[in-house]
Amino acid sequence: MGVPPSGEQFEIHHGDQQATIVEVGGGVRAYRWGDRDVLDPYPLGAMCDGAHGTPLIPWPNRLGDGRYRFDGTDYQVALTEPGRHNAIHGFLRWRPWQAVDATADRVVMGTRLYPMAGYPFAVEVRVDYALGDDGMTVTTTATNIGEAACPFAMGQHPYLSPGDGLIDDCVLQVDATTRIVTDDRQLPTGTEPVEGTPCDFRSPRRLGPLEMDSALKDLVRDGAGRAWVRLTGRDGRCAALWVDERYPLVELFTGDTLPPGRRRAGLGTEPMSCPPNGFQTGEDVVRLEPGQSTAAAWGVTLT
Repeated sequence: MGVPPSGEQFEIHHGDQQATIVEVGGGVRAYRWGDRDVLDPYPLGAMCDGAHGTPLIPWPNRLGDGRYRFDGTDYQVALTEPGRHNAIHGFLRWRPWQAVDATADRVVMGTRLYPMAGYPFAVEVRVDYALGDDGMTVTTTATNIGEAACPFAMGQHPYLSPGDGLIDDCVLQVDATTRIVTDDRQLPTGTEPVEGTPCDFRSPRRLGPLEMDSALKDLVRDGAGRAWVRLTGRDGRCAALWVDERYPLVELFTGDTLPPGRRRAGLGTEPMSCPPNGFQTGEDVVRLEPGQSTAAAWGVTLT
């Protein structure tokens, strides 16, 4: 075959673990532990679908009408979700990234976001993928390399794997107390407690046919400051994803809009540093001054 649609493949290993990081979008295409997928992969010969594994920079989720205001100036970016008249998931999903550092069990992917229409700022981005005894840790660092302050947020779009079968048969647990309510464009209209709603997974329960594309916040954290999403498959194994305190939200997406044969094969579990439409509301968006950096980490393991 020719060049894979996701470009060059960077394989890292640690014991029985193997992950594949890709050039196009700088994301993770596959992550396995022994003979069990931890993250739902997409095929080598296919384009990335549903943002599988990709960093979401300089904002995650949706931006209504592609418009925002920063420091008194109005900006308009391209509508990459035209059916809903939104821009979605930033600018870097289809750009080539480079491996700027690599060892057997670690690769650091890097790219630069240069000034462009709607975002006339310069940001250097590094995403560090490292395998260890406790799984894979992903640390994203962004630095303003321009001459003016810029708005910035980040996220990533891995899908937890159910192992065999679909996510319907999995048991899901995520200790979050609040859900962001959205309209038919998936833009926020408010919040509500998860208690009494279909999105209440504070106690583990079967996911079943529930369709979700919802951001959860007010995450309950452990002593290390990590909040967890746990997806236990029919095999009794649990793919578990954690986020650090720089990620105050996790979006859960059941993949119902993916192409036939790909739907509900994994649970989109998206660390987000700001909520949907954050660039418009300003909520949790970082103001990066020239020379300033910001970083956040998430990780995934199999138990």
